[in-house]
Order: sequence, then structure tokens, then C-alpha cells
Amino acid sequence: MLYEELTQRIIGALIEVHKQLGAGLLESAYEQAFCYELSQRGLAFQRQVSVPVRYKGIQLDCGYRLDVLVEDTVIVELKSVEQLMPIHEAQLLTHMRLAGKRVGFLVNFNVLVLMDGLIRRVL
Repeated sequence: MLYEELTQRIIGALIEVHKQLGAGLLESAYEQAFCYELSQRGLAFQRQVSVPVRYKGIQLDCGYRLDVLVEDTVIVELKSVEQLMPIHEAQLLTHMRLAGKRVGFLVNFNVLVLMDGLIRRVL
């Protein structure tokens, strides 16, 4: 599995956040708690990373942002929705492609068991 050790550490941080906060909060609360957990695990991360969009040779200033980029390697998109939809997964895959990253997680915290709201994708 690509980046197995790193992704296991990320999943551990996500599970800890869900265990402590449960479901029903805004994405921003989960993002802050997740970043705290990453820092406690000694993992480097960036929040709200700008994603460049190129169109016919020009760079568009569209304001697209990744929720969290861990170790400049893994994209983590956080949601707190009733149900993950195909458009959420498409967003993750597009962000991965635009940012040139091979591994990404789509996480829905609005579930009883976090693993039911966790999708891992590899390009």
C-alpha cells in the first residue's frame, strides 16, 4: 500500500478526533482538532492549501483549497454531511490531480463509526 505507515498515522488521528468529538459539528471544528492531533503525532501539515488551476496555459485564480495536506504527500478532505456523494469523491480526485498528489482521503465525520465515512483513493 502506498505510504502505508503515514496513512495509518493519519487514520489514527482521524479516529481520535471522531472519538473525542463525535458527529454533528462543523467541518472547521474537525479540521482544527485533526491538525492538533497531527501535530501531537509529529506530522507536518498545511491547512487550506491553495490549489492551482491551469486552463489553456494560464493560471486561474479560482480560490480552490485543500483542507489539509499531510507531509506534503497526502490530501485529506474533511466533510460533515449526512452522506458522502459522488461529487465529494470527484472533488477529492480533482484536487489530487491538480496538486500532483497520489494519495488522498475523503472523511465524513457525521457518522457513528468513522471507518464508515472514510474513503482512501490512490491515483
